[in-house]
Amino acid sequence: MILSAFLRTLGQIGDRRFRKVLFLGVALTLALLVAVYALVLWLIQTMVGDTTVLPILGEVTWVGDLLSFGSLALMIALSVFLLVPVASAITSLFLDEVAQAVEDRHYPGLPPAPAVPFGEALRDTVNFLGVIIGANLLALILYAIFTPFALFIFWGLNGYLLGMEYFQLAAMRREGREGARLLRRKHRLTIWAAGVLMAIPLSVPMVNLVVPVLGAATFTHIYHAIRRRAPSG
Repeated sequence: MILSAFLRTLGQIGDRRFRKVLFLGVALTLALLVAVYALVLWLIQTMVGDTTVLPILGEVTWVGDLLSFGSLALMIALSVFLLVPVASAITSLFLDEVAQAVEDRHYPGLPPAPAVPFGEALRDTVNFLGVIIGANLLALILYAIFTPFALFIFWGLNGYLLGMEYFQLAAMRREGREGARLLRRKHRLTIWAAGVLMAIPLSVPMVNLVVPVLGAATFTHIYHAIRRRAPSG
């Protein structure tokens, strides 16, 4: 089921709606990271000011510049770990368009899916964004402690998070929030395995930016495969 869903997604990767969501997700992610860095710089400037008094050295003017350059290096380092997870969360805002593109091509006989209200989608995105950033920041500690297994921890963690979120979003369009949650719990091992398949390319630069769209489309296929296999009634 997982491999079939992934291959069908790859066959549709050139879809215009896929490209639109990809560009929107990357652009909004970069804008968010720039905004966060600008906020950090503003806080440094507000707290440090133009001059700082240090013991022995007295009044100096370079502390703010040092902190600014240090914060830039920190943001670049964190972006390596957070760029794609953040893009994944933001892309979830546009999942309906990816899922609809998949259904139009592969499941044309389905009735129209009710649109998820923007406010509800935004709330889910903010919640997912907080969870995925927090989990990946905490995982930095595990990477340091279990360095030889860092890549596997990264795949397992993000595979779980991406799988659960993208399946929930794909299923919720036709099952409602509670129905999607029940399906997700029942098939959590399959969903986690599919999530790990999505997480593996996260460690490949440039390729990882396509992962959110691939994940949204793949889990749409997986949702429909699970529904077809479910006993009727």
